Amino acid sequence: MDYLPLFFNLQGRSVLLIGGGDVGLRKARLLVRAGARIALISHAVHPELEELLQEHQGQILGKDYAPQWLQGQAVVIAATDDQALNEQIHADCVAHNLPINVVDSPALCTFVFPAIVDRSPVVIGITSSGKAPVLARLLRAKLETWIPTRYSDLGQLAARFRDSVKARFSNINQRRKFWENTFQGTVAERVFNGQMQEAERLLQEQLDASDAAEPVGEVYLVGAGPGDPELLTFKALRLMQQADVVLYDRLVSKEVLDLCRRDAEMIYVGKKRDNHAVPQPDINRLLVEQAQAGHRVVRLKGGDPFVFGRGGEELEELKNAGIPFQVVPGITAANACSAYAGIPLTHRDYAQSVKMVTGQLKNRTSELNFAEMAHPNQTLVFYMGLHTLELIVQGLLEQGKPADTRIALVSQGSTPEQRVLTGTLADIVAQQEKAQLPAPAIIIVGEVVALQPQLAWFNTSD
Repeated sequence: MDYLPLFFNLQGRSVLLIGGGDVGLRKARLLVRAGARIALISHAVHPELEELLQEHQGQILGKDYAPQWLQGQAVVIAATDDQALNEQIHADCVAHNLPINVVDSPALCTFVFPAIVDRSPVVIGITSSGKAPVLARLLRAKLETWIPTRYSDLGQLAARFRDSVKARFSNINQRRKFWENTFQGTVAERVFNGQMQEAERLLQEQLDASDAAEPVGEVYLVGAGPGDPELLTFKALRLMQQADVVLYDRLVSKEVLDLCRRDAEMIYVGKKRDNHAVPQPDINRLLVEQAQAGHRVVRLKGGDPFVFGRGGEELEELKNAGIPFQVVPGITAANACSAYAGIPLTHRDYAQSVKMVTGQLKNRTSELNFAEMAHPNQTLVFYMGLHTLELIVQGLLEQGKPADTRIALVSQGSTPEQRVLTGTLADIVAQQEKAQLPAPAIIIVGEVVALQPQLAWFNTSD
């Protein structure tokens, strides 16, 4: 290692800052967040820096640097563009065994400022040893997206219970296991949802219980989106990577599944038309059993679990069994496939409303109100309707929808295998018989389809 990563406790301590411009201001912002008192030397002082000094008991020592100002300082930071002055400050600090950072001059630094992910009391520092600061900032940006901001609340909750947990468990391994379960279980999830009182109550219950080392099971109903893993939400990814058990559908892409925790138990419960690998009642039972066994269970569904995903049925079963659960929305196929195909669902010149309809018909066409769907100035999106395309077209035509109404089939939307077929109600059935686009696919009906040739951006249409 070029540097040993350490964390300074600067609460109430004086830090000497030489240079009051933009660079000095950036360093000052960090210092006051760490509780330091800034002693500034500078000819000119940025107005915001002057305000920081006033608000946080800082002071301006003078305009010109002199070694005497090093006395009583915990840390020294030189933020000047005077190379000779920077070298002098560095030499003086080394002689006094004071930590010195000369901004943008690694050779003159005995410590460096890392890129910081602040979830106080949890703080993460990333450094490239001054050799690639932009790379360090990029890594910080990635961590910022992976670590919920409420980790700060979780750390503060742990601090409040630290002494109680130590008193409850005399063995360090017992304490470790308790905190691991806490930080990865229902208590943490309540914190991440902003339910602090509920989180504190659950933590106290687990602490009071004699078998508090065992985690409390929970089910996370997660929308996996249409297939492109980059369309997952941050929360979906976090829960997928901490799940003990994952129950997943046929429409969940391999790329999305690869993001689940490597050692999680993966259970396929997918369904095809007239071919259910696991019947819905058995899926409901599996969710309850796995959660009752103390597992964190992700129920992974393609698209959004509440849009033709039977998510509500599964949650009713969990509610009746007293199993805690969460719902993480996903990008539903109507939104994702239309966007990737270049078809806006609404447009002030063509459609002012959108209707989402399931094409998975029972009793042929008896469940669909085609008269309502024939109204103009709306976009229709049919899910799971590829096998009933002819019936859908026939129903719309019979209710007066013009034969030249535009229609698009989007197959395997948002994936590299995406294909788009456009036409009219008059010719789309014949086109599909020739093209044989595979499921899963959505059907989009409406004049917005006319925009597809000019707005298509992902893959190419047939």
